[in-house]
Amino acid sequence: MELHEVPRNSRIKVIGDVKVPPGAPQIKAGDELNFRSIDGMYSYCTTDTGEVVHLVAWAEVEIVND
Repeated sequence: MELHEVPRNSRIKVIGDVKVPPGAPQIKAGDELNFRSIDGMYSYCTTDTGEVVHLVAWAEVEIVND
């Protein structure tokens, strides 16, 4: 599913189309993130260490059930 279809505050695993804004921390396929919300064409996500990352809203992801 595409990221913009995921409910807010979900844990996700990145599957594909890994694009981030210029100068932003890199994300790779297989990374698990805490998805917070969509802001324009990018998302607001955090890593387990609290780092903020911005994945494109159309990225292919899956919801991870803990």
